[in-house]
Amino acid sequence: MNKFKFSLNKKDKKARAGIIETSLGEIKTPAFMPVATQGAVKSTPISIIEEINYDMILSNTYHILLRPGLEILEKFENLSKFMNWNKPILTDSGGFQVMSLSKLRKIDKDGVTFQSHIDGSSHRLTPENVVDTQNIIGSNIQMVLDECTPYPSTHKEATKSMELSLNWAERARKSFLDSKSRSDSQFGIIQGSIYEDLRIKSAQETIDIDFEGYAVGGLAVGEGHDQMIKVLKYTLPLLPDNKVRYLMGVGRPENIIESVSEGIDIFDCVIPTREGRHGHAYCKNGTLNLRNKIFEDDNSPLDEESNFSVSKRFSKGYIHHLIKCKEPLGGMIISWHNLHYYKKLMEDMRLAIMEDRFDQFKEHFYLSRSSDSVI
Repeated sequence: MNKFKFSLNKKDKKARAGIIETSLGEIKTPAFMPVATQGAVKSTPISIIEEINYDMILSNTYHILLRPGLEILEKFENLSKFMNWNKPILTDSGGFQVMSLSKLRKIDKDGVTFQSHIDGSSHRLTPENVVDTQNIIGSNIQMVLDECTPYPSTHKEATKSMELSLNWAERARKSFLDSKSRSDSQFGIIQGSIYEDLRIKSAQETIDIDFEGYAVGGLAVGEGHDQMIKVLKYTLPLLPDNKVRYLMGVGRPENIIESVSEGIDIFDCVIPTREGRHGHAYCKNGTLNLRNKIFEDDNSPLDEESNFSVSKRFSKGYIHHLIKCKEPLGGMIISWHNLHYYKKLMEDMRLAIMEDRFDQFKEHFYLSRSSDSVI
């Protein structure tokens, strides 16, 4: 196995600060990963990701398998070199697509057969070939193939889905350990929908398989923030302190802060760039909708206190103009600003944990926001 190590540096109640070591560098936690689903963060050159100083990005096995495809990728050696990105990559296995593209797939006990959403061609994912694919991609952290249980699901449906994911996890782990050339690490995924007994069973049996880290999956799929935190409260205490904890597909700043409070280490989400393309900018005092006429003649920058060139260079009035004109640059500027906001949020949380003042950080965060609603 290549280099992988997680060190827990500090705890402030349940909030954790640590360092993940991989063969392509370190990730300081809590950490957020920009989503490069198809080998690119939406409308964001890799130079911007480097300038913001992100430690790791996320890509997706399903999408990379379809396009550019493994044959092309191997000619560039791996995804990192294809993208010219020299830091770690975590790859999702395609489990979320198994759920979200349900009309195009058929699941059985051995894997999932699906039609490409691009050209209708047929493809097969199994726990074993997903490991092989991620080895070719060159992922530093692989995720096992799982079925992301949809919400809502009955207890019976969630049980069946969870048991399938556990079976696939065992097979994926064996395949990973048997691989001659493999990634730095492989994470298991805990499922069980909103049912406490299923989450506990999934956590215990996934831990028994013994992965380098553990993800909580099947959340942020419609259950709501309060239910998500409730699941974390009874799931995370079961996980070993010396392993990474990853909450998949989350989320908004408030979701992240409350999840760090429960003991989550790493996150990913498309929200910074998706919201940016819709004109929504995350700022310390709340979320700004730059489409609103109130910003038409606002000469102030997005964040005049920021050390990020994009956030302090362009006025809100100018960005409002770009958005109203449907000029793509407007959404790009806000996306880059949002990515910087998320990185700074993670750094501030880490410092607060290291200095035993995470509760004060949370209090200040909520007091500084003028409203939960978009201005």
